Amino acid sequence: MKKPSTNKYPAVNTITDKERIRVVREIFSTITGKYDFLNHFLSLRRDVAWRRFTAKKMRFFKTNKYLDVACGTGDLSIAAVIEHPQISVAGFDFVSEMVQAGISKIEKKNMKEKVMLMQGDALRIPFDDNTFDVTGIAFGIRNIPDRDQALKEMLRVTVPGGQIMILEMTFIQNRFFKLLYYVYLNYLLPLFAKIFSANPAAYHYLADSIINFPSPEQFARIMENTGMITIEKHPLTFGVTWLHIGIKHEQN
Repeated sequence: MKKPSTNKYPAVNTITDKERIRVVREIFSTITGKYDFLNHFLSLRRDVAWRRFTAKKMRFFKTNKYLDVACGTGDLSIAAVIEHPQISVAGFDFVSEMVQAGISKIEKKNMKEKVMLMQGDALRIPFDDNTFDVTGIAFGIRNIPDRDQALKEMLRVTVPGGQIMILEMTFIQNRFFKLLYYVYLNYLLPLFAKIFSANPAAYHYLADSIINFPSPEQFARIMENTGMITIEKHPLTFGVTWLHIGIKHEQN
């Protein structure tokens, strides 16, 4: 494996899409070993509750199939199966190290018959039109430069009337917590990552990607512009994370 850079990654808004894809691939291939631990630790395990909330909002009515885009190590896939035991899940991520870690986790939880993970590209989803009742992505859309194309692909593979679900962190809007959150993202999070992660510079980049992600209102408009309707916005933990839910039009 390539040794991670010891320098801080460039700011999100200063690099090209191609460079950003390279950075994201390097980051997630070098933090896989501590990825789940740091997610739980740095969020005070709120990430578990956020995924559980997302899974409870899923509605299966036709195919009983869920697609987990940029699945990472498969936590949202697992939450979906626990909440909806009747479904089958396909998940993919473009970082092979994440996929392998997810497959191992699925096997340990005896979910091999329910969940299939693979390597894949969110801009070219390897499934037919109208395949899944629910298509979701958790904490991945901010790392995809061409978000419009990713959302259009998610819409394409979802059945008419089905849900497209985006769970993502953003820079908190609450005036009281804004400064505290800024300090946490830029100072405390990298400090903890330096203690536990083999690539602490990655967490400077990830903090920057959160700060530069569109506001909930802006992101809802992006979803609408790709053709989704009836957009729901659910703030979680004071707005640290938001769940957006769009519906595919019945005539699509």
